[in-house]
Amino acid sequence: MTARVLIIAGSDSGGGAGIQADIKAVTMLGGHAMTAVTAITAQNTLGVQAVHPVPTDMVIAQIDSVVADIGVDAVKIGMIGSAATAAAVAERLTRPDLAPAAVVFDPVMVATSGSLLADDATIAAFRALLGRAMVATPNLPELDALGGEEAVLAHGCSLLVKGGHGEGETVIDRLLETGEGEVARWEAPRIDTTSTHGTGCTLASAIATGLAQGMPLEPAVARARDFVRLALMGAPGLGSGHGPMGQQFVRNDGLFTGPALNQITLPANDYAVSVAFYKQMGLSQIVDSPGNGYARFAAANGVTLSIHVSPSRLREGLGEGISNGTSPPPTPPASGRGEDGVVTYLESGALDAWVAHLARRGVQFEQMPKDEQWGWREARLTDPAGNRLCLYQAGEYRRYPPWRI
Repeated sequence: MTARVLIIAGSDSGGGAGIQADIKAVTMLGGHAMTAVTAITAQNTLGVQAVHPVPTDMVIAQIDSVVADIGVDAVKIGMIGSAATAAAVAERLTRPDLAPAAVVFDPVMVATSGSLLADDATIAAFRALLGRAMVATPNLPELDALGGEEAVLAHGCSLLVKGGHGEGETVIDRLLETGEGEVARWEAPRIDTTSTHGTGCTLASAIATGLAQGMPLEPAVARARDFVRLALMGAPGLGSGHGPMGQQFVRNDGLFTGPALNQITLPANDYAVSVAFYKQMGLSQIVDSPGNGYARFAAANGVTLSIHVSPSRLREGLGEGISNGTSPPPTPPASGRGEDGVVTYLESGALDAWVAHLARRGVQFEQMPKDEQWGWREARLTDPAGNRLCLYQAGEYRRYPPWRI
């Protein structure tokens, strides 16, 4: 059954954050998004020009309407509008028809532009929502306004401490549980972009979608983080300020358990001739490593195809066009593994679990899951006809490897 996600949040007229970002994230991850709009804002990438709260009874009426007919598996709460609405929503979420739904609370207080979106009374009313939430996802300034980590955990919910507002070139996100402290940590290079409008909304809605689909909290957070990073990398560059993300450009890059047929590597005899041929076919070249005899191309739907001149031909000086002065990538994906022939790649966001499932059912592997130097985690096997397969997990490194053109 399709996961049903109720979003209780404000509308962003610029489409970068709020309800609009939430709907994009839920939809791209395979869920059905429903909304209870708490406020209407006039805003763009430069800031919030006006806010009009929706009356509390109308917010509750929206919730009642979708619950009565469609049902709800998870709830994402963002901008809440007023203290009265916060209290009413918290009470409504405790009723039997919504009690089983997982709640992700993103305590929106300040927009990326710096505009205030919650007054002191509303922030004080957040306590009731924290008591109902499975996980809260404040950024660092919002966490301080809520009294810090222990104050949030005292309400019994989990806490995802987001590091996007921190210093340094590495972003650290931490998942904390009441009575256990830190249970998971993710570190990743900071993405250099000003298109950050809606990151918190997108992350919280992506987590809610995972929970609605039956995922445990930690993998739901991990997948949501990958989704946000890919959306940042795919941002369209709109507006003059903090632009919107590119949720619409996030494809199935290992965000689902798979398998997904996402990559085929073909043998080549002449590097330059093969590169020219696949460009002529209309594919976009995204990796150019003539020194390794390796090139990768992307189709319009995100599926990739590679060509690889075998190491033996490189050593023999064959394969014209491989020594044109272009430096090879520092950690090349040596897809041919020293052999000629076709390699088919099947991608999964849960590689180890998938391989373990297959192994229990008698599938023989030549290589169990292993971290490779080019950033992919791979397992290898051969099918009954002798065709070589690679099962892999790459996350953002499939579409955005360090050596991408």
